[in-house]
Amino acid sequence: MSIIKLHDLYFKPYINEDEIAATVKHLANQVQRELPQDEVPIFVGILNGCFLFAADFIREYHGNCEVSFVKLSSYSGTSSTENVKQLVGINEDLTGRTVIILEDIIDTGNTLQQIYNIFRNKNLKQLKVVTLFFKPDVFKKELPIDYIGKSIEDKFIIGYGLDYNGLGRNYPTIYQLTTPPKMKNIVLFGPPGAGKGTQAEFLKEMYNLVHISTGDVFRFNIKNATDLGLLAKKYMDEGDLVPDEVTINMLKAEVEKNPKANGFIFDGFPRTQSQAEALDDFLAEKGEQINGMVALEVPEDILVTRLLERGKTSGRTDDTDEAKIRNRFNEYNTKTAILKDYFEEQNKYYGVNGVGSIADITKRIAEVFDKL
Repeated sequence: MSIIKLHDLYFKPYINEDEIAATVKHLANQVQRELPQDEVPIFVGILNGCFLFAADFIREYHGNCEVSFVKLSSYSGTSSTENVKQLVGINEDLTGRTVIILEDIIDTGNTLQQIYNIFRNKNLKQLKVVTLFFKPDVFKKELPIDYIGKSIEDKFIIGYGLDYNGLGRNYPTIYQLTTPPKMKNIVLFGPPGAGKGTQAEFLKEMYNLVHISTGDVFRFNIKNATDLGLLAKKYMDEGDLVPDEVTINMLKAEVEKNPKANGFIFDGFPRTQSQAEALDDFLAEKGEQINGMVALEVPEDILVTRLLERGKTSGRTDDTDEAKIRNRFNEYNTKTAILKDYFEEQNKYYGVNGVGSIADITKRIAEVFDKL
């Protein structure tokens, strides 16, 4: 998962879908265990934020129940306000009923206080409160909270029903407010012979970025017999593909060597969607992101001609056999080109015409860089 921007703020991944699902299931099971078997509770969700939590919770509750909602509002921007308004109330007769409040998040307790005020004169059998998230550091009220899914620090979060000025509710994971990314990180992409290495050399000087070439990283680690290099060589000697984890750890080590970098040009990495996801996760942990994938787009026949010409002087045997060259393109198209879809879904894919002089292609890429 990568950093996202909503309005003027940036948010980093915080709690993933699996952890949310496990927490919701645990809460539902806990509530069910503590209620009498013949009890038919009425679950009351607090809108707008709890709609996803309430839906998932009720699906995990394997017993008879009723469901209703009340709409309250206490947020302005990223701050919980003191002024809580009841917008939509409860119409059901709740006399003698067990009411269980479902809240997405409890922080200062102002909304919770209003909830208790609403139900004080409803002649309930009992009132219980379930919250998915709880911020103990800012909770101001002497009010009971019966079930807490996860206690979190006092930082603004969005996703899974929670929003920032209307946006973010639809994300299935929870994101936490973070500082704006400082680096410009680019994935330079393209098939064999597209000229990635040549362009990377120009671009790293123009934008003061660190160029990380997967090939160079592998050769360095193997030549210097690092732990990762020895591990990679073991797989290669046995004719096996180097696992993603080994490749990713090599790239992480290169990034860590340059903590003050303005950003990175990733050349030859990622090659698969799993590598792209791992790179997003790694950068997000550092409060950074991939700004864009810049892809050099060149017709295959032109690339074949380029590589055959290069093979006359490069000494690379795989550049002298057209059948082998086209097989490399097939490998690229079936495995690596899927990354185009991955980055397009994030609105981070930028195709650049890779035909022309080196200077012309550099100028085209620079026009994209300047917008990122």
